[in-house]
This record gives sequence, C-alpha cells and structure tokens, in this order.
Amino acid sequence: MLPVMTVPGSAPPSPRENSRRRARREAGGVRQPPWRAIVNPYRPVEVLDPESLERIHDASLQILETTGLEFMSPAALDILAKAGADIDRSSGRVRFDRGLVLESVAKAPAEFTLHARNPARDVRIGGRHVAFCAVSSAPNVSDLDRGRRPGNFADFCDLLRLVQSLDIIHLASGYPVEPIDLAPATRHLDCHHAYVTLTDRVWQASAIGAGRVEDGIEMNCIARGISRSEIEARPGLITVVNTNSPLRVDGAMLDGLTAMASAGQAVAVTPFTLAGAMAPVTLAGALALQNAEALGVIAFLQMVRPGAPVLYGGYTSNVDMKSGAPAFGTPEYTRAAMAGGQLARRYNLPYRSSNACAANAVDAQAAYESEMSIWGAVMGGANLVKHGAGWMEGGLVASYEKLIVDAEILQMMAEFLKPLEVNDDTMALDAVAEVGPGGHFFGARHTLARYETAFYAPMISDWRNFESWREAGSPDAARRANTVWKQLLADYEQPALDPAIDDALKDYVARRKSEGGVPV
Repeated sequence: MLPVMTVPGSAPPSPRENSRRRARREAGGVRQPPWRAIVNPYRPVEVLDPESLERIHDASLQILETTGLEFMSPAALDILAKAGADIDRSSGRVRFDRGLVLESVAKAPAEFTLHARNPARDVRIGGRHVAFCAVSSAPNVSDLDRGRRPGNFADFCDLLRLVQSLDIIHLASGYPVEPIDLAPATRHLDCHHAYVTLTDRVWQASAIGAGRVEDGIEMNCIARGISRSEIEARPGLITVVNTNSPLRVDGAMLDGLTAMASAGQAVAVTPFTLAGAMAPVTLAGALALQNAEALGVIAFLQMVRPGAPVLYGGYTSNVDMKSGAPAFGTPEYTRAAMAGGQLARRYNLPYRSSNACAANAVDAQAAYESEMSIWGAVMGGANLVKHGAGWMEGGLVASYEKLIVDAEILQMMAEFLKPLEVNDDTMALDAVAEVGPGGHFFGARHTLARYETAFYAPMISDWRNFESWREAGSPDAARRANTVWKQLLADYEQPALDPAIDDALKDYVARRKSEGGVPV
C-alpha cells in the first residue's frame, strides 16, 4: 500500500477533498508555468575546436582497440564475440576494432519518443528537445523540519507527488530517494507501482539485473493497456547505466541493460569519470575515457538490438585533490558537459547531462553550482537533464527545499528558451507614440493588456522591498521553498487511473512478491 503524504495533517484525500484541492489550485495555488515540451532554439556552445574534437574521438577509439573494456557478464561476452569483437574470456577484457564500434553506434536512432500512460506527457528525446528530471538515486533525504535521514518509502512517494505537481519536471527518471526500509528483493515492485499510480509521467525501470527490468516492462504494459510487442514499438521506459570507471561494466547492470535493449526500451549510457580519481586528471584525458566507455557500451547495445534507443551520457567532473571528494558545478564540470554534447553530436546520438552540486545546505553554493551545471547542460545541447531538481551533497541527499529551488531555476531556463518574438505587436510602436517623451509605460494600453503575462512569474523568488520582506519575517530562499513544497503536497491530486488497471497492477505485485521477487 502506498503511504499517505507525510506533510503535517495529511490523510488519504476523499473525492470531495480532491475537488477542493483542484479549486484551490485554480484559485491561486503555487504559481508555475504549465507543462510543455521544451525546444532549445540556440546553437550549442562548443568548447572544443574541430581538431581537438577529432583528437579525443581518435584517442577513445585507440583505448577501445588497445586497452579495451572489461565486461563482467558471460552472456554479454557471447554477444560481443558473435559480433566480431576480440574477447579474452579469462579476464572479461574486450577489445574493439574501431570500424566495428562506429558501424554499431551508427545504428542507434538520433531521436525517439518515450510514451507515458498519459499521452499528453509523452517526451521526445533528441534533436533540440530538452527534458528535465528530478533527483534520483540518493540514499538520504532531508528537509528543514525533519533534518537529514535515511531514504524511506514514505519520502519516496512524497517526492513522486512533488514530481507530479511540478510541471517543469517532464519524467520520473530514477528513484528520487532509495527506500531502504523496503526489502531489496521486492523493493522495485513497490517503486514501479508508485511511479504508475502517483504520476502520469514516463518513469525509469530499475536495471540492476534482468528481473527488475522484466517486472518494469510488464507493469508498464499493464499501466498503458498494451502488449509486449506494442511496448517494443512504442517504448515507455528509460534507465541509466553507469560504467564502473575506469573501463569496467558491472555484470548485473549488463544483464539489466541487455534486457532493456532487447525489449526496445531506452538506455542512457553514462560513464562516471571523475578526473583525478576514476579518470585521468586532465579534462582531455577524462573526456577520452568517457567517450571510450560510452561508445563501447552503446556499440554493445546495438549488437543486442540494432536500433535500440540510447543516449550518450556525460558525467565528467573533477575531485577535490585534498580530500578526494567529488566536486560538481565547477568550471571543469561545465566545460566537460559542453564537450560531452559535442561528442554526442559527433555520433548523432541524443545527449544526457545533469544538474549536480556538492553543497551540503540549500545555500548560495547550492544555487550557483546548480546554475553552472544547468547552463552547461542546456547550452551544451543536452536532451535529458538528470537530477534536474533536488540533488545535494554530490548525490547523497534528496532535498525537498532544493527540489523547489532547482525547479525555479529550471522554470527560468525554460522561459529563457522560448523564442524571442519580434513582430508588429511586440515592437509596440503605438505604445511608444502614446507615452511620448518623459512618460512611463505602467498605464499604457499595451502594458495593461499584458499585465498578467508580460514576464516570468517566479515561484519562490521574493521581489518585495527590504521593509516588507523584513516585516514578513525575513524568509530566505530555503524557508520560502519549504512553504512551497508543503503547499504542493497539500494541493496534490492523484492522477486518474482505471480501477481495473490498478487492480491488475496490485495483483501482479502481490504475485511477484509471493514468488520472492528477484535474487539479491
């Protein structure tokens, strides 16, 4: 059973209460722009000149030819051997001819659509399309009222309710926090059920092993009322696989991503290359390693199923050389994100990047590191921005307040990405003539006609003067965000789901739990 909302005073909403919440939202609620697909109208920023891009390309192919990748799965080695790769079964080391790599990678689609159970929430991946996700995979969760605590299912569900409530979040890509209070063998069943019932978005299947993927595919088919062949033609699931940098791919992850690709579902291949730790200390060397690992795994996925939807993932950053701790939102991270976009476009692949920060509190550091990360991702041409809202402490914490602060940043970025309209109406020559020299435009007809829609309306930004802000108790951004997430939970309305489908999902979960779930 899904836990009720943990906002103080919450209880399962009745139909009458849902009606009241809908009326409250329509009367004001939390101010945010409506859900929309986002298209980036700007040219990506290119930090690599053509010669440097080709040198990294060549170096990465040299790594695959001479050093190779370790694939920790006998089944994966069989697939690679059949495709013509050079296999050392004693070590799991695989070396790739560059022609084989490039021929395989070229089979991946440049664009594809992920289908939600609500078709209005379908997400296009590739080209100039941009989709934002919330935080995922954090082991801990925090808010100002209850502090930092281990991940649990109640917070997992409340964070999903916020994902559903925030129109700037396009898909639920990954567990927002790991619910460690659930049994590992069956945890994914409860999480997948929560995805389906608490949101109407595209969601991410757990890919630790093939069993979790198979359960995700079956539950997605039930939720959408489609067959196995239909989900292969119209994918509705995405997952992320991180290589174990340097140059190793975990066996359980290989089994999971093989199951995803076999069923035609999307995989974002993302090397975790921290310069100075899991990759060379220079950005050029780290990017060459990132590119080698990404190309090797993407090539493998195309050997599993030619044309399987994939994304090239970039996650190169640096570490603090004094402590060894990961650093995010740095100049190095931002340049690497932009360079990753260039490499993805070099192979005509969709690109995944992230909003990452290393801050321990929802403070100025959290904001400026996330702002740097988001700019690097979006202006680097990212199609999918993982961890777009709520990620703290280098990924160790999902923060309720940071989720709202980041959502504000994403909303502003989405507004920035709207094309600038230049036409007779927006040139406002009549308004200039009406006001004339020395006047003001506050009362002009042109202004009054656009009073409500002229500019971006912030969700948490406080634009009052100092005196009125002080009279209100001097709330900082974190405190204002605390108020917003509580209001969103109070106004949350669960998306409609056919009772027969919900019963079928519950029956599936109950049966799989009775069978013991998946091996752990």
